[in-house]
Amino acid sequence: MEGLPAIFMDLAIILVAAGVITVVFKWLKQPLVLGYILAGFFIGPYFPWFPAITDATNIHVWSDIGIVFLMFGLGLEFSIKKLKKVGATGAITALTELAIMFLIGSSVGKLLGLGSMECTFLGCMLSISSTSIIIKSFDDMKLKQQKFTSTVTAVLVVEDLVAVLLLVVLGTVSVSKSFDGGALAGQMVKLGFFLVAWFVFGIYLIPTFLRWMRRYMSEETLLILAVGLCFGMVVLAANAGFSTALGAFVMGAILSETIEADVIHRLVTPLKNLFGAVFFVSVGMLIEPSVLVEHWLTILIIALTVIIFKSLSATIGVTLSGRPLKTAVQSGFCFCQIGEFSFIIAALGMTIDGFDKNLYPIIVSVSILTTFVTPYMIKGALPFYGWLEPRIPAKLKHRLNQYCEHANRDSGNKATMRRYLRKQLTNIFIHGVILAVIALLSSSLLKPLLDDIFAKAGIPQIWSRLTGMGATLVLMSPFLWAVAVKNVNKERIKKMFETWHHSQVVVIPLLILRYFIALFFVGLVVGSYFSLAIGFLLVIAVMVMLAVLYSRRANGFYAQIEDRFFSNFNQRQAQNSFHIPTAMEDEFAMERLQVTQYSPLAGKTLADGQLRERYGANIVTIERAGQIIDLPGREEILMPCDILTVIGTEEEVAKVRPVIEVEPEILIHDHSDHELHMYRYHVDAHGPLCGVEVRYSTLSKQRAIVIAIERGGQKIVNPSRDEIFLAGDILWFVSPEGDLTLKGFENKLVKI
Repeated sequence: MEGLPAIFMDLAIILVAAGVITVVFKWLKQPLVLGYILAGFFIGPYFPWFPAITDATNIHVWSDIGIVFLMFGLGLEFSIKKLKKVGATGAITALTELAIMFLIGSSVGKLLGLGSMECTFLGCMLSISSTSIIIKSFDDMKLKQQKFTSTVTAVLVVEDLVAVLLLVVLGTVSVSKSFDGGALAGQMVKLGFFLVAWFVFGIYLIPTFLRWMRRYMSEETLLILAVGLCFGMVVLAANAGFSTALGAFVMGAILSETIEADVIHRLVTPLKNLFGAVFFVSVGMLIEPSVLVEHWLTILIIALTVIIFKSLSATIGVTLSGRPLKTAVQSGFCFCQIGEFSFIIAALGMTIDGFDKNLYPIIVSVSILTTFVTPYMIKGALPFYGWLEPRIPAKLKHRLNQYCEHANRDSGNKATMRRYLRKQLTNIFIHGVILAVIALLSSSLLKPLLDDIFAKAGIPQIWSRLTGMGATLVLMSPFLWAVAVKNVNKERIKKMFETWHHSQVVVIPLLILRYFIALFFVGLVVGSYFSLAIGFLLVIAVMVMLAVLYSRRANGFYAQIEDRFFSNFNQRQAQNSFHIPTAMEDEFAMERLQVTQYSPLAGKTLADGQLRERYGANIVTIERAGQIIDLPGREEILMPCDILTVIGTEEEVAKVRPVIEVEPEILIHDHSDHELHMYRYHVDAHGPLCGVEVRYSTLSKQRAIVIAIERGGQKIVNPSRDEIFLAGDILWFVSPEGDLTLKGFENKLVKI
């Protein structure tokens, strides 16, 4: 078609190739990501036997959109609360693995003759495992019920968060084209500031907005709004100097805490799959066979480095977190591959002048090799442990057991002090960021706006400055109170002093710091509106701060803000009929699962399903068509689309999940085995049907349904069972072929 933009043809080639290749990979039971990459290779510029993409620039834009949807989907699956739940195991293991692999990856790059920039990027690429490939392997191998998988999942949560931070740091490097320690440190501080600001204000405002709009919301409008918020945060992140991937992830994480999260995830998943496929296909398009042939040894060395040292470093990390050696080996052997984050990091490196462009296809090839190896490594973990365990010296084995027993033990006083210190610093940091945002907005937006308004009205500037300063301090007042006074319990501090005298060294400077920060922000606001002597500023600041700190209204206003924030933050969990006590969170898990039409439980009663007897899990609520059934009886029938709240241990919930959420092996079934046929029959005055009601006719006794009677040129559609067949009627009915045995009128029966 003349004038048709090239993007139409390019997208047709991409999606058709991806669809055909991934069907083959589905048949081979291999990850679809590999199929997408292979499809990209076939339609890329280096494979001449297939149509090549003509407009690489547009495809690059589409792949960037794919990255946005991939990160948005990852954020929707991420939960801020998960970071607390993963505890030390996830953090220690992930950070240990990342540190070791960064050092090893950088060292391998040096040995291979890469430059310092390429070595740094290579270390980062080899540090991050593929969440999608590991979870897919667990699904395919039916391992989600195994105990070690919860450890792996905890590590993946931390790795995903670190990977997002790496994208920010490396994005800064790709812009500046060099490493600057001071600039990177400043960027990380800036990142922390913006992350806290986005999450705090996002969780306070967005769930409230969605709650107001809920009665007017359809799936269509919810999808449009969610995608709009995603791209809005992408633009905001880009304007703040961060990557688009970070903005998409942050908005996904914010929306993951809303009631609408499950629906948004379901609606966005097709978009994520579509644009994600375009991204991975574009990755495959950059594979150049000549580069692979030339650098086959480099690919092999890096792949072996990933398989051996990632598994080893993850095993060390799990061991350091206090898990038994068996769990450490099983968990560690899962981290033997690199995936989508490595592609994104490599793409950032490609934007740097002088960066070795061959590193991109090399990393893609390493990812393909390590992905194929992953299932075999997971299967080989137990045999390897069986071989290793008897060869460990008894003394070392005893020390490992002792370490596991004492890993989580701690001195009571020190543990209390650590909790106190963590709580105080968190309070200072979060409210300090909020105060900084208010001060920044006041000086950059409110101040010039008021100056302009008052100047047009002919009012002296001092009044605009006083108005702006007063409004800002009033808005700040509840947060100033929170920084300086909140959680300052005199009785508790006195008890800490009495039980552990060293606590004074920590508590007193911390209290001084809190008052100083509150004083600093008051002085900052006053100083931004007036150029006065420092002493006068401090006097005003002290007076305002004292007035604020002892204001009951500030205390009450802050309490309202905090209540609304935590209500929004916990609203998704509030949908559950009850909460698991904190003391039992480690023993129990609660999850909402939807019964699919393919589930063997659909149509069965709870008694017949025997979830408690077979899997140990309990169903505490059933949500059906907007109605909640709490503590359903054993005679309650489970229906498709029911949402079940299941409680049990993590292992029990993992066992019951694949029984409830069953996906079809074949998406579409044909009807060729049981085809229905249409027949036409003329009623004869002497035939077996004349004068007989439909209900008593031979047809009603056969597998046949009368759908119409043609009488006198008029049609009676779907006649009632009381209708009487008359001579001259033309009957139209449906019956399966082979089931029709109507004797006496075969000659007048016409198959349509």
